[in-house]
Amino acid sequence: MPTLMIQGCTSDAGKSTLVTALCRLLERRGLSVAPFKPQNMALNSAVTEDGGEIGRAQAVQAFACRLPPHTDHNPVLLKPTADCTAQVIIHGQPIGNLSTLDYHAYKNVARDAVFTSWNRLAARYRHVIVEGAGSPAEVNLRANDIANMGFAEQADCPVWLVADIDRGGVFAHLTGTLACLSDSEQARIRGFIINRFRGDLALLQPGLDWLEEKTGKPVLAVVPYLHGLDLAAEDAIPQTSTAHGTFRVVVPALPHISNHTDFDPLRRQPGIAFRFVGPGETPPPADLIILPGSKNTRDDLAWLQRSGWAAAIARHLRYGGKVIGICGGYQMLGERISDPDGLEGDAGDSPGLGYLPLQTTLARQKTLRNVAGTLTLDGRTAPVAGYEIHHGASHCTSAPVIMLDEGRTDGALSGDGQVFGSYLHGLFDTPQALERVLSWAGCTIDAPLSAEQALDQAIDRVADALDSALNWDAARQAGLELEP
Repeated sequence: MPTLMIQGCTSDAGKSTLVTALCRLLERRGLSVAPFKPQNMALNSAVTEDGGEIGRAQAVQAFACRLPPHTDHNPVLLKPTADCTAQVIIHGQPIGNLSTLDYHAYKNVARDAVFTSWNRLAARYRHVIVEGAGSPAEVNLRANDIANMGFAEQADCPVWLVADIDRGGVFAHLTGTLACLSDSEQARIRGFIINRFRGDLALLQPGLDWLEEKTGKPVLAVVPYLHGLDLAAEDAIPQTSTAHGTFRVVVPALPHISNHTDFDPLRRQPGIAFRFVGPGETPPPADLIILPGSKNTRDDLAWLQRSGWAAAIARHLRYGGKVIGICGGYQMLGERISDPDGLEGDAGDSPGLGYLPLQTTLARQKTLRNVAGTLTLDGRTAPVAGYEIHHGASHCTSAPVIMLDEGRTDGALSGDGQVFGSYLHGLFDTPQALERVLSWAGCTIDAPLSAEQALDQAIDRVADALDSALNWDAARQAGLELEP
């Protein structure tokens, strides 16, 4: 069955976005299509319909195809816990933490998982659109590669190469990447996509002509820069703050921050001035501080304390501010975090910030589930839905804040009503829950779009841009099969 792979000259060239756009364009044509990423390294993840964990970008791509996310869409997920160590997730389930060298030796096992999933998708769907990882020009990683050309060669599929012109050096990126590939890999690249172009296309045309003459490969599309595109990021934290209003929300960009897409509804909300605060920055004045999820909670808690955040939070609360913790951030707000087996780093215990009556122990069994329920704050309720991804098992002695539909409970509120925590990723995705939480924090907003509506609009926008930019005749010749 037709498989097309999108690879990039660099990380963040736009691979995830373009796969999403292609998936939506094929779905619009009534074609059976599924996304696939053999190996992903990301701390933004999602829970699938079959109870596993995959990269967030593949969940978005599945949404573009009007499919529920499935572990076959991303059979190998690497979640870094330190510079040279990552939790390895195969078919949605963690198999343990491996060092960089140990994972390199494990790749043959990972390869089996990759091709098992790809074969299942190819048997079920007419089209499979594959996303590469990083760059195929990383020659130090070519041995046993399963993320880029190693997959493409074994699957015998065509490749489109994407480069980001907004960063400059686009022709060097494309020709330099080709020069790093073997003859068979060069032949596999059937065309180029130039992404994030600003300006007059007539000024770019001489460069396009030169590139096609030099390489013998067509430029399939020059995709325009889409200002304000709000599409869930695969991993990188958005570099820009938003200033849609005067209510100040700040989130510390923890060294091991995970699922920062939780805050996309806040970033786009009128009335909110949202900001990620990175390492080396002084914690700024805020109306609401949110501690995000973390892949190494105790280490990030120690970083918070070293960086002045613990003192800033205490000062913020003294002046009547509000604080929220999500997942790892929720654990940090408790009294103690224990990691007896060293699941996220060195084994041991750490005292929490002490604002919630919560004791957490990290357990080998990972919690992965989609949930829905009712949130209650200040005596008012709102429907809430999201997902849980955590190793922590927490015991809380205060009344729960969220009643889940399956009869479980979640969350805690401090006795003074200023600190709230929950394991629920996606807490702000439901419009009613977003309004309820912000009202508790002291901000009144107009009814927002749901996260799902906003995502659908963003996907349609980027799909429309690619539809207009793509040379469809050249795309067919370059491996994009359009027959039903």
